[in-house]
This record gives sequence, C-alpha cells and structure tokens, in this order.
Amino acid sequence: METQMKFGFKDKKRIFSVIIAVILMGLSLSFLIRLNFGTDPCSAMNLGISRHLHLSFGTWLVLFNFILFILVILFDRSQIGWGTLANMLLVGYSADFFRWLFDFILPDNAFTALSIRIVVLIPSLLIFVLAAAVYMAVDLGSAPYDALSFIIASKLKKIPFRIIRIAWDMTACLIGFLLGSTIGIVTVLIAFLLGPVIAWVKEKINRFL
Repeated sequence: METQMKFGFKDKKRIFSVIIAVILMGLSLSFLIRLNFGTDPCSAMNLGISRHLHLSFGTWLVLFNFILFILVILFDRSQIGWGTLANMLLVGYSADFFRWLFDFILPDNAFTALSIRIVVLIPSLLIFVLAAAVYMAVDLGSAPYDALSFIIASKLKKIPFRIIRIAWDMTACLIGFLLGSTIGIVTVLIAFLLGPVIAWVKEKINRFL
C-alpha cells in the first residue's frame, strides 16, 4: 500500500485521471438511477441497501467500502492505491450531488417519456463505462468491491476469474433485486461492455500517460 501511495504522488496525470473518472462515474450514475433502466451490479445492491437503512447512497457507499477495505487490507494490500480511495469517497457522493442538482434544476417529469429516457441513456451509459474503464486502466488500485473478486480468484485458482466475477456480480444483482433495485438492460450492458472497453482504454491511456 505504501509503495503505491508514494508512486501515486509522483504521477499527477494518473491521479488527476482517476479523480475525473470517478466524478464522471457519479455524474452518469445519477442519470442511470433516474432513468430506471438499471445500474451496475454493485450500485444496484448498494442503492437497495441504502434505501432500507434510510441513508444517502453516498454515505452508505462509504460505509460499505470501508468494511470491504478492511478485508482487502487483511488479504491483499497490493490491491490498494489512490484509485481505491478516490472510488470509495467520490463516486457515491458525486452521484448524490448530481442527483440533488438535477432534481433542483429539472422538472419532476423530465424523464417520464420513454424517448427522452432512451436519448439520455445512451450518453450516460457510455460515460459510465468509459469513466470506469479509465479508473481501472490507470492501475492506481481497485475499488474494494472489485479487489475482493480478484482476491477470491487468487484463492480459488481452479475456477476461471470470469466465472468468479460473474458469480460475484450476480450475487450483487440478486441482493439489489430482493431489496427493490431495478435490474435492467443497463446492468446487462455494463457486464458485457466493461471488459472490452477497459482493454481498449488501457491501450490508449498508456500512450497519453
């Protein structure tokens, strides 16, 4: 952890990229929540939990990440970096802030029409996937939710990582669904798009950085 932190201070471009990426994830997530086509599995689960605990999404996400963060420290500190902290602290509160801002600016029926919801969905989904890919591609640590899937895979070496990750995400989806979150087309698209986009972004961003 200490090595990654020191490296992070020296690499300002990567830190700046991570901060912008996680804020954009929060921005796009604020729209995805309003559009009600589903979100990524982790957000779907945490939206359901936060509603039942009567906490804001951002506050619960910090608490949830802190719990998982302790487990990551115990089992594999190499997964932790500046990107881990940025994701833990900024995604949820950014989503809360932008939801508050757009609720204040936009009328209540702004996303009632299906055509408008679809038009807004496309850029929101693209921004979320690209921002998530940038955050992962700069290699400054994983979010605790993602890090635990890597740790589990390292312990269960006979099982392919993609199977473990699918089971991990499906568990999150099931919890979210049982707690009243929408599991929709966006959830499926993120599951299929994120991997290839990460590989493409990583190739591009390495040239820039």
